[in-house]
Amino acid sequence: MKKIVAVILAAVTLTATAHPATAAAPGDGSPADPNITYVGRWDGAHVPQWTGGYLVTKFTGTTVKLKQRNAVNMYVSIDGRPDVFYLGVSGTVDLTPTPLAAGTHTLRVNYRSGDCVFQGLLLDPGARTVDAGTSTRLVEFVGDSITAGSLSSKLAVTAYGWVLGERLGVRHTQIARAGYCLVAQSGCVGQSGQFFDLGSTGTTPWDFTRYQASAVVINLGTNDIGHGVTGATFQTAYTNFLRGIRAKYPNAALFAMETFKKRYVAETKAAVAALNGSGDANVHYISTEGWLTDNVDYADGNGHPNDAGHVKVANRLAPIVAPKIGLS
Repeated sequence: MKKIVAVILAAVTLTATAHPATAAAPGDGSPADPNITYVGRWDGAHVPQWTGGYLVTKFTGTTVKLKQRNAVNMYVSIDGRPDVFYLGVSGTVDLTPTPLAAGTHTLRVNYRSGDCVFQGLLLDPGARTVDAGTSTRLVEFVGDSITAGSLSSKLAVTAYGWVLGERLGVRHTQIARAGYCLVAQSGCVGQSGQFFDLGSTGTTPWDFTRYQASAVVINLGTNDIGHGVTGATFQTAYTNFLRGIRAKYPNAALFAMETFKKRYVAETKAAVAALNGSGDANVHYISTEGWLTDNVDYADGNGHPNDAGHVKVANRLAPIVAPKIGLS
């Protein structure tokens, strides 16, 4: 009897291995559908782990619905139109209550908050997803609440990194969260360590083989001064941070922005100079002097740009970043 049971179990195991339950056919709209591109740091359950992560695909037919586990807030753009905000939706969410014209359409979904678990798409009978053909270039924006788009109208979607990425036609990520510092201190998570993890919280290392950034734009230091970080400590941490990023992205252009509040300017310049001095010429300091105007381009007095301010920052960054990633 034991031998019979063992044989049966072995057969079941072989069957399960040969026909995994998670297998997806290209075009079926399931979370594992290879025609769906996940931009940013997503985990195995198809959950974005930092702000600004999004998914993009194309689909045929006239309608598309999104399957959502529990209530979520999200932005959806179809055919490049302005993002539509969905508040607290769950279950099967109809994204096309008015059917589209027959043809092939684009879809982009960005989760804002809530239960951010993508569970697939439902399409017309006979319709399928199509690879969106996203850019091979990716720009990563690293920072705190400013880079995350806090106090702008659509948060990450109206932040300068998202605006710039869309303008350049490249994939873009925002490895940013409100209140974060460069240097880890009591009450302030340090991006010098957290950047290398899967999520904005937790300690699971990120697998940097998942994608390679073409450029990394860093905007850090605004919060460190309020936590007593000395100039010397900041400079050392920034230098080591740049070296750590270079180890993960050997070919990326690295940019260190002057903070809008002009904090640790000399130390940031010195960190860039240290990398340049060691032979890395693809690390650059960005002066932001005169980019934004007080009482015009800010949403508050703490350095958070409003929507227009973020657009101005993107306008300034575009001619700096574009040529370094092979765009004119």
